[in-house]
This record gives sequence, C-alpha cells and structure tokens, in this order.
Amino acid sequence: MDKKHFAADTQYAVTLYDDHRRLRPANLYVHRLFDDSMIARRTDGLHSGLLFKIRYEDVVRIARTIPVDRSRRFMLPEAMLMPKLWENRTTMNAYASAPGLGK
Repeated sequence: MDKKHFAADTQYAVTLYDDHRRLRPANLYVHRLFDDSMIARRTDGLHSGLLFKIRYEDVVRIARTIPVDRSRRFMLPEAMLMPKLWENRTTMNAYASAPGLGK
C-alpha cells in the first residue's frame, strides 16, 4: 500500500503486520498522512484510543473504507500531528480533557 490508498479523517478496516510480523485485523481512524507513514487512531480492541505511526508498507489489505461525517470526526491539537513530534516515536496516548473536569 502507499499514500494514495488513504485519506485523512476516514475510517478503515485493514489487515496489517504487527510488531512480530504477524497479520492482524485493525480498525483505524486516519488523522494525518506523511510521505512514508500515517498517524492513525485504533478504534478497536486493547489498543482502542491509542495513536500509532503506521508505515504504509505494513498495511496488507483494506477491507472497508468508511467516510466520516464532519460532526463525528476525532479532533486533536495540530501540535500532536506535527512530523517532528513523530520522528522518534511509534505510539502515543491521547487523553481528552475539559475545563469542567479540573484538568
């Protein structure tokens, strides 16, 4: 796979290689596309809510593409999606906070 197969603010059901090079199914919400990888939120399983840097070559197959309505998009601060922040990392926890929660 490569960059042209994906779009930002879209959900995908894919098959990809895990850290041990085994094929695994995954549901992803793509936040940002870079030249060689993408930043995506896992929307299933134990890794639900985590942000991942996924190389396009690790995605073997796209099973389903789901367009996301503007009102249902996941929002992140622009600073969390900058390429420089993702140079040396592959995952990130993203916690939501609001002034009413005391955070």
